[in-house]
Amino acid sequence: MDYAERRLEGHPKLEAIALPVLGSVREALDEPSLRERQGRPFPIPAPPPPTRLVEQVGSESRGDASTGRILRVGPSEAIRTIAQASRIAKDGDTVEIVAGDYRGDVALWQQKRLVIRAVGGRARLYADGRSAEGKAIWVIRNGHFEVSGIDFIGARVNDRNGAGIRFEDGHLIVRDCLFWGNESGLLTSNSPDSRLEIEGSEFAYKGGAGGLSHHLYVGSIASLRVSGSYFHHGNIGHLIKSRAAVNDIRYNRITDERGGHASYEVDLPNGGIAVLVGNVIEQSRYGENSTLIAFGQEGYKYPENRLYLMSNTLVNDHPYGGAFLRAAPGATSIVSANNVLSGLGRYHTSDLAQILNDVSGDASLFVDAANYDYRLSESGRQLQFQKPAAITDLGLALDLRAEYVHPRSVRPLSGPPAYPGAVQSLQP
Repeated sequence: MDYAERRLEGHPKLEAIALPVLGSVREALDEPSLRERQGRPFPIPAPPPPTRLVEQVGSESRGDASTGRILRVGPSEAIRTIAQASRIAKDGDTVEIVAGDYRGDVALWQQKRLVIRAVGGRARLYADGRSAEGKAIWVIRNGHFEVSGIDFIGARVNDRNGAGIRFEDGHLIVRDCLFWGNESGLLTSNSPDSRLEIEGSEFAYKGGAGGLSHHLYVGSIASLRVSGSYFHHGNIGHLIKSRAAVNDIRYNRITDERGGHASYEVDLPNGGIAVLVGNVIEQSRYGENSTLIAFGQEGYKYPENRLYLMSNTLVNDHPYGGAFLRAAPGATSIVSANNVLSGLGRYHTSDLAQILNDVSGDASLFVDAANYDYRLSESGRQLQFQKPAAITDLGLALDLRAEYVHPRSVRPLSGPPAYPGAVQSLQP
């Protein structure tokens, strides 16, 4: 039917006769039309009410980024704006931002070592049409930064790629932050020595740059680590796109969900070392692409290009199916083990891929797939399961040791996993 719709384009008389017929057939089959899947901008809802700071994610400094003064920012403080704090903070200081709304208060951070955290609740940063250097709400130039408890909302810039954070060089740790309604959530440069870590954060309702922007867009940096985070409702672009040499993505919910128009859910276009463990990954029925996870689609650029897809729950709601994994020829190795695959589709990989005890089924495997409750149902718990050995690569554990808990946290397992897939708990 997609083919027929494309052939009808530009023929008004034929469209007037045939499109209603095709629409009736689609309605009977409950299949979205081509136009419905073509990334029309969705309305961006207001951000959710501020939540409490997530202490278990780690609000304390992990490392030595903070060694100096504590500077407090707030409407009743000596330092009233974040922009002012960014100018006067010195290396090793801690900047504490009092809970509340900060509008148009954008900042360029040029320190070499800094901790920035919300206190007393969440600090909500609304771009309101402003940006630092025409790039983002915050630009982090080059240093070791730890950022926690901050909400970045509504970044818009002239090139339609406005980010909550533009990270240009150094080591950035982001904990318990919200990126909502930005053209691009968090965007990095291609600095080969940079490292990015994201814990317990949420990226939602991105839309901009005609598919060239993404919730998380990581350039050719040294490493990316993402855990306990929630990515949802993309528009045309990907939920996660990373060109990093090492990608450690585990215990996350990466689900485009109802109304989302994302392309890939996870795109690793240049290969490298990639470990995906314990993630729940879902593709919307309105997705721009039929692939959930892509590896090496823009050419491998690293000496070793190895993908480990272990104990994930992969759900394809696209009505025509597609690829749970699409890997370009030329990878060093691809290993997939103990994943649950639900929906139409298959792996598109070379012959070298090792597929070990992946299991497939439909929505009946889960308690309530329509509402994204991917706990295994009674029938799902009957799936055969081979407990994997505790293997590692480059010091990265490949066995399941924890699970994602909604919203955006991680719970360690009390013992070895009992079932395939990411979700081990039987209780809500």
